[in-house]
Amino acid sequence: MAAQDAEYGLLVPGAHRARGLTGDWHVLRCLVRVETAWVAAQADLGLVPGRAAEAAAQVLSDEVMERSFDLVDLAERSELGGNPVIPMLADLRAAVREIDPQAVGAVHRGLTSQDVLDTALMLVLREAVQRLEDSLAQAESALAVLAQRHRGDLCAARTLTQHALPTTFGLRCAQWLEGLVDAHERLERLRTPVAIGGAAGTLAGSRALFPQQDVLPQGGDASAEASEQVLQLHAAWAAQLGLDQAPHVWHTSRQPVLDAGAALGSLCAAIGKIADDVLLLSRPELGELREPTGPGRGVSSAMPQKQNPVLSVQLKRTALSAPQLLAALFTAASTSVDERPDGSWHVEWPALQQLLRLSLTACSQLTELAQGLRVDVERMEENLRASGPALLSERIVTALKPAVQEADGATGAQRIQAVLARAGADVEAAVDGLAEITGEGRDAEGHALDRQRLQQLCDPRGYLGAADLLIDRALARQDEREALPGGGARTGEDS
Repeated sequence: MAAQDAEYGLLVPGAHRARGLTGDWHVLRCLVRVETAWVAAQADLGLVPGRAAEAAAQVLSDEVMERSFDLVDLAERSELGGNPVIPMLADLRAAVREIDPQAVGAVHRGLTSQDVLDTALMLVLREAVQRLEDSLAQAESALAVLAQRHRGDLCAARTLTQHALPTTFGLRCAQWLEGLVDAHERLERLRTPVAIGGAAGTLAGSRALFPQQDVLPQGGDASAEASEQVLQLHAAWAAQLGLDQAPHVWHTSRQPVLDAGAALGSLCAAIGKIADDVLLLSRPELGELREPTGPGRGVSSAMPQKQNPVLSVQLKRTALSAPQLLAALFTAASTSVDERPDGSWHVEWPALQQLLRLSLTACSQLTELAQGLRVDVERMEENLRASGPALLSERIVTALKPAVQEADGATGAQRIQAVLARAGADVEAAVDGLAEITGEGRDAEGHALDRQRLQQLCDPRGYLGAADLLIDRALARQDEREALPGGGARTGEDS
């Protein structure tokens, strides 16, 4: 309900991409869904009449929701009890009473505010993760296309900001892809359980819904049977919501929240890695990459000649924001005292909401970036060759050390390095210098060191290691994922 949703993301550009999944109106709808599902679960077990479930379900219609709830009013009233469930419940009961006065008694029976709020947040999380996985599949597919298309295109690998060795842009894309797939698999392993514990984690409220008997008519343990019925009720509730059953009472054991935070944090880190690389390589002095263009995209208010890499900037924002949000979640978990936390629980809510909003936004932006990324292959190779044969020092020194003797206090390796330093980007000068100090010797593999062999050693295409194999492994992993039910399909691949 856009009119009531006060969170438009004015200071979080791109947040509209997460609209409908993380805003307060959606959270409210999930709270109501949790309550109505609980009534339905009671009806499934014969604890309340079926008409009670029908009446409660009617509240979820847009018409009744908009008539019955006001976010501004709810937010203000939430302060009185310290959580939004209490005022929401009052409005929900009023809405159900209008539909069927006899159904009101079934609402919230045996539940607590924490049961409802934690379960609602798991519902928000599950739906957000489903959207995340869809976006991730598209981004992964786009990166797979780039990895295949550019598997043979040379560029400089950089370590500590400096040229290190030759690599290919295809391998760089494959490494981006691997990071995303790792994060995706963590998301797939997430469990989103209902939260149920009652007022103090004993399930006394749920147990009280069933007839109290000390002895069964046929003999046996009445308490054990009632406890089993409680578990059946919880299972029915989880099924109504499409959530997992609770493995235990997790009111103050916050592993489901921590697992979610860790998975989202891993995703944000993988996205941040890609963003940082694109930001670096799109600097004009490097000019190897450019973001996709479009009307108004990347414009500067004062410098019209610029195209700012705004997608990558916003992706980096997400990566920079996530650690603080994770810290809030983990700090809250470690201070969840007693059987109901005294403040730490409240810290989780905005942190998880913002982490989800940023992740959803970033995944959508990443897909757009990957699908439209503009690669300047010629500039990549030009930048690489600016380092000359010195970029291959590792290879050249290893190959030529047996043929170069110590002289004038310099080791063979030092003499080779000196030749490469003097030659700079001039390959022929490097070959001439190396020929002079190697004479008629042979390299470490026994090859005669003629000019042809020296030129081979100075060719970056001959020192790419297992780049092709690593790309193939990443693409095979992606192919396996796409073959799974719901897997995406690559588009635009020109392999």
